[in-house]
Amino acid sequence: QVQVVESGGGLVQPGGSLRLSCAASGSTRRSNVMGWYRQAPGKEREMVATITSGGSTNYADSVKGRFSISRDNAENTIYLQMNSLDPEDTAVYYCKYVGFRGFWGQGTQVTVSS
Repeated sequence: QVQVVESGGGLVQPGGSLRLSCAASGSTRRSNVMGWYRQAPGKEREMVATITSGGSTNYADSVKGRFSISRDNAENTIYLQMNSLDPEDTAVYYCKYVGFRGFWGQGTQVTVSS
């Protein structure tokens, strides 16, 4: 089993920034993929950004140039730096760890509002 725990959500004004963190622990593998997904009310869960243990990244078109994903392999931790936030970014953000199988965190709320 792998435990996945997110932190860093909250309320921010439009144009502001937030940094999310996600730590994976337990039966982790050296080779893995971790990523951020989000789900807004009434919408399906969508991929935001992913990063492999080798450092390859992938972003949704809607966040390119505004969000940046990074990781600390020694700590099995990833980060999502979110800049120029827009009300459309309001959602529950989930972290996912994929080794032999996928594990989800419990989610953290991000609200962008004035």
